[in-house]
Parts: sequence; C-alpha cells; structure tokens
Amino acid sequence: MSKKNTGLFLVTAVLIFASMADAQQPTKLNRIGLLAGGHGLGSAGEALRVGLRDFGWVEGRNIQIESRLAELNLEKLPQLASELVRIKVAVIVADGDPAIRAAKQATGSIPIVGISPGDLVRERLVASLARPGGNITGLTSISVDLSGKRLELINEAFPKARRVAVLWNPANPSNALEYKEMESAAQALGLKLQPLKVGAQGELRGAFAAAIRDRANALIVARDTLIDSQHFQIMDFAIDKRLPSIYGEMQFVEAGGLMSYGPSRLELFRRAAVFVDKILNGRQPADLPVEQPMKFEFVVNLKTAKQIGLTVPPNVLVRAQKVIR
Repeated sequence: MSKKNTGLFLVTAVLIFASMADAQQPTKLNRIGLLAGGHGLGSAGEALRVGLRDFGWVEGRNIQIESRLAELNLEKLPQLASELVRIKVAVIVADGDPAIRAAKQATGSIPIVGISPGDLVRERLVASLARPGGNITGLTSISVDLSGKRLELINEAFPKARRVAVLWNPANPSNALEYKEMESAAQALGLKLQPLKVGAQGELRGAFAAAIRDRANALIVARDTLIDSQHFQIMDFAIDKRLPSIYGEMQFVEAGGLMSYGPSRLELFRRAAVFVDKILNGRQPADLPVEQPMKFEFVVNLKTAKQIGLTVPPNVLVRAQKVIR
C-alpha cells in the first residue's frame, strides 16, 4: 500500500471510529419542570408536549418532564418549587400566579416560563412586557381587563339580570384585581355585584347559600386553581338555580357551562413551548418579551341555555366563535 493510500486509510478509519463514538454517546436529557397548583394539567399539558415536539423536543429522547402538582394545597407550592430547583431543571413552566410566585421565591437563576391568568406586570412578577428582566417570562392573559367584558356580555345577553354574583378567591392577587375591574364596569352598567369569596376547600357551599339568600340572578366565575377544581359543582349549581353564567375558559362551556370569554388555555400552553425552546437553545428570559393573547373566544352552549329555560339573543349569538348546539 502506498504512503498516500495508507494516509487516506488512516484518516477514514479515524472518522469512522469518531462517528461510532458519537453515536454511542447518550443524548443529553434536558429536564423541564412543570409546577401547578391543581391535580394535573390534562389537555393543556398535552398541548405543551405537542408544542415541544414541533421543535424536536421529545420526552425520553432529549427532554425529561418533571411534574410537581400541589393537589389544590397551594401552601405546598414553595416546597415543590424547591424540589425542581434541587434536581436542577433547565427551565420551570409555572401554571398560574401562585405557582409563578413560588418558583420566583425558589430561584433567581433558573428560567421560569409563567402562564398567568392575570397581569404579570401589575402583580410585579415582571418589570414590563417588552423587557421582563430577571428570570421570568411567558404569557399573561390579562383577565383583569377581560373581566369587565364578561360583565358586559352577561348584561347584553340577559338584561334582566341586575344582581350579578362573582365567585372569586380573595387570596389570589389576580382575582382581587379582577374584582376591582368588575366593580368599575358594574357601576357604569348600573349593575349590583355580589362577591362570593372562596379561599379554601369547603367554602363553596357557603358561597352558594349567600347567592340564594341575596337573590343573585347571574354568575361570573373568576379563573383560579381552587375554583377551577370545583367547576362541576359550580355548573350544577348554576343549572339548578337557572342562573346565567360566564367563565374565563371554553373548557367550562364544553363541560356544560353556559358562556365563556377569554383566551384559549390550550393555545397558551402551545405558545409556552416556544419560550421553552428558545431558553433551551440559550436565550435568556429577561430578553424574551412576555406575550399577550391576540385571539379571544366567545363560546355559548345552547344546550345549557335550553336546559335552564333561557334564550340567548341573536345579536349576542352571532358574535360567538363557537356555539354548542
């Protein structure tokens, strides 16, 4: 064999062995922490996984998802957040303001992608939408501003409903801001609000009793982990008492609620995957602008309307993006 051919053979052999060595190296698993206050994320969690797969992040191949759920005991969130920090996740996806706050308290360095039903700026979780600063970015639904719109829809659809009960959690800062916004809207519309405060398990029955006692004739349900977990009881109550009701998410209407207005939760979680992908590829959360939903869905369930003997006016129905018949 000539010296030239020998050299070519050696180079080829080195390349082959290097390629084999690379193939034998296990792919790095990036740990992604999921922090939430409820029992699980359900279809929203699947929407996140689908979004991640679109960017090539697949569980068991190059990512490992570590879920920490508070099971409605929000006092556990700080401990759960600390667990995610301890196992050195690359990024934390935090669902809801209590989870975002717990993650923020647990770490100032691990990136946090928050999915907030409220206003991250007004709650001082980020410095601004354009430049969040710190280690938090994500999506803000700004439901504080949407609460007045929900009240307007109830008023327009059912003008005879002059006393509107509002089911909300006073321990949730987003809910507190939301209720203030509704108070201003109610004054402008000439409506009377009845606050139904639910801050712990077991308080829902008392809230229902208060609504009956004070003769509420419509119901608005705020977005909150504790309240969301009891949505079947809430919907059963509204149907039983024939109360027009409106929620912040379409899933409630699909489950039997009357109306909803707000951003798609599934879309928010799909968008969260965009942030996770950028962070895993080296971007800093401080430089990733917080996103606001661009599309809002008004959904009406005519089956429920018929069940409780209500007619949704055509001028309201025509504005719905989805009608369940």
